[in-house]
Amino acid sequence: MTMTLNNIPRPKRASLVSLILALGLLLNACLPAPAPVPADQAAPVQATATIAPTPTPAITPYATRPLYQPGELVDYIAQTGDTLPQLAIRFNTTVAEILQANPIIPPAATTMPPGMPMKIPIYYLPLWGSSYLILPDSLFVNGPTQIGFDTRGYVAGYPGWLKNYVEYAADANRTGAEIVNYIALKFSVSPRLLLALLEYQAGALSQPELPEALREYPLGYHTWSHKGLYMQLNWAADLINHGYYGFRTGRMISIEHQDGRLERFDPWLNAATAGLHYYFNNLYEPQRYQLAIAPEGLAKTYRTLFGDPWLNVQPHIPGSLEQPELDLPFEIGSVWAYTGGPHTAWGKGEPYAALDFAPPAVAGGCLFTQEWATAVADGLVVRSDIGEVVIDLDGDGDERTGWNIFYLHLASDGRAQVGDRVKRGDPVGHPSCEGGTSTGTHVHIARKYNGEWIAAEGMGGILAFNMEGWLPHNGERPYEGTLTRNALVVTACTCSNQKSFIQSDQR
Repeated sequence: MTMTLNNIPRPKRASLVSLILALGLLLNACLPAPAPVPADQAAPVQATATIAPTPTPAITPYATRPLYQPGELVDYIAQTGDTLPQLAIRFNTTVAEILQANPIIPPAATTMPPGMPMKIPIYYLPLWGSSYLILPDSLFVNGPTQIGFDTRGYVAGYPGWLKNYVEYAADANRTGAEIVNYIALKFSVSPRLLLALLEYQAGALSQPELPEALREYPLGYHTWSHKGLYMQLNWAADLINHGYYGFRTGRMISIEHQDGRLERFDPWLNAATAGLHYYFNNLYEPQRYQLAIAPEGLAKTYRTLFGDPWLNVQPHIPGSLEQPELDLPFEIGSVWAYTGGPHTAWGKGEPYAALDFAPPAVAGGCLFTQEWATAVADGLVVRSDIGEVVIDLDGDGDERTGWNIFYLHLASDGRAQVGDRVKRGDPVGHPSCEGGTSTGTHVHIARKYNGEWIAAEGMGGILAFNMEGWLPHNGERPYEGTLTRNALVVTACTCSNQKSFIQSDQR
């Protein structure tokens, strides 16, 4: 099985940022969650009655795209989270050409208003895959649409094995429903989607007994380090997020099947569908992959469990989204080191939504510091756990809505607690090595909006993680890159050298 992220050179574009999966962990680097073994080490998955009934159902054919003329204008309806740089990559065109074809759009536009009709100049590329949309993006993330969903009560209403499942996971005995909720919270993936995957692949809600072939690996990822439901879901959430955010940022535009055949994502696809394509392609051979992404596959299971996902879609990212003003996450006047450029927010791979900062220290390693990580904006603490703090900027008490700031590697002593209302610059905790995996004292910080992680560099620079005017830029690999403010440049380095020093100087 081959696991690839493809950056294909496109006409009219100077370069595309490389997407590299290998994460180098050096001094003051971090990995927020257990890292899955590469998917190409997984053993072949045996079919179950849930996934591949006999006879195999006929797959509804999808409409193929015509051979468009270069620059031909095609109709497109803006989807939630669309940006002009990302659309230009998908349609193999340029932002300038899109603006010329849509003079109503201002050049400084951020996100497109969902539902807005557009004309896109397209430059045809061969090997486009399925155009069938599986799930809206707003039902992929653990955002506003998941408020009020009772995972525990829902699972209890079905006769499947998940109802009675118990496993020691993440330092506690957890039921199947609790594991689903835990993964949904950490990765910010919809619990409904996780349940649909478990039902489609392992009959978790309908089959009283877990099939013998899936007893240790219910989602079919066969590797000793991922036995049990918790680690299987950890791997699955990581993988679908990698596809979702790779597509969202334009860094992933194609997949390679097990038979070596290249498939480019249809330009009209949405991020949730692309994420699921990526996931199933890493599990299944081409025929089974085609079934999984067809109307008769996961989509049918989701409809059976939760109804038609495309009825009354509520986009979770509005048009013209702007980030609120944010400070650097340490005290004014302090000089810290920028030790980690854009890298994973949680897990491994995409989304590259997090940045790392370390306080001044005489030596490296996991040392106690009296320095404080501080609130980058006013808000309400809605999560405080081992190493973690989440500040809800809209103050409604739910991290699935509005802007939220996620901190990792905060020491238990002095850590802000749930219910604390903090002002910009207030202490939220001491940097440490607690939570996740860390080789040095630092703080890891990332953003979410309505449950969606927002890439640190943004999308083509749009919605970059702006703190006191400092803007992050991706490096050739995760954890590398720079922060720039006007002519000033700070370079990420775990060595904490002078080039990596940055001072908080604005309020």
